[in-house]
Amino acid sequence: MLDSLQEKFWAGEFGDRYVERNDGPALVASNIALFSRILQRTHQINSVCELGANIGLNLVALHQLLPQAMLTGVEINQKAAEKLASLPYVNAIHSSIYDAPFCYEGDRLCQYDFVFTKGVLIHQGPELLAKAYDTLYQSSKHYIMVCEYYNPSPVEVEYRGNKSVLFKRDFAGELLDKFPDLVLIDYGFVYHRDSYFPGDDLTWFLMEKY
Repeated sequence: MLDSLQEKFWAGEFGDRYVERNDGPALVASNIALFSRILQRTHQINSVCELGANIGLNLVALHQLLPQAMLTGVEINQKAAEKLASLPYVNAIHSSIYDAPFCYEGDRLCQYDFVFTKGVLIHQGPELLAKAYDTLYQSSKHYIMVCEYYNPSPVEVEYRGNKSVLFKRDFAGELLDKFPDLVLIDYGFVYHRDSYFPGDDLTWFLMEKY
């Protein structure tokens, strides 16, 4: 059930248009470069879950780097989820990240070695973040990675003429404060003017459970 403004926004027509805008080999190449850096600080990743996977460009990159890993993607937009499901090596789940069924098999909590978001938390309303953080934490066995727009204090930004759908803040810092056994392992920045592997000016943070 879609309760929030943000969930309805991304599940609907705007989310469909996003799918059409964001595709292509250049994005996959940039993702491979990004995840190559991040994975250097990890070990024994055999299962991965992306919350808000869209059409799976991050998981395509991760499959190149971790061909043995089981990959799962959770996506709220039906059009994107259908494309995600076409990837033979991805377990595609059409769901909001706030719907519990994707996290459980019967009464057993599904956990993954590496759980991440990339450009997803920035589109969650502030009132939803505590639940998003809980989902990230509870579904991770070892690593959590967030790659989002960083700002030391919360700020809302208009997004393609829309309000209340894009926010910058210290997502990693809030996760570290909320869960004392999380430890920051590494962090970095993806610059839109990188000569070979440009990104969307996102800052990534890799955390591990101890």
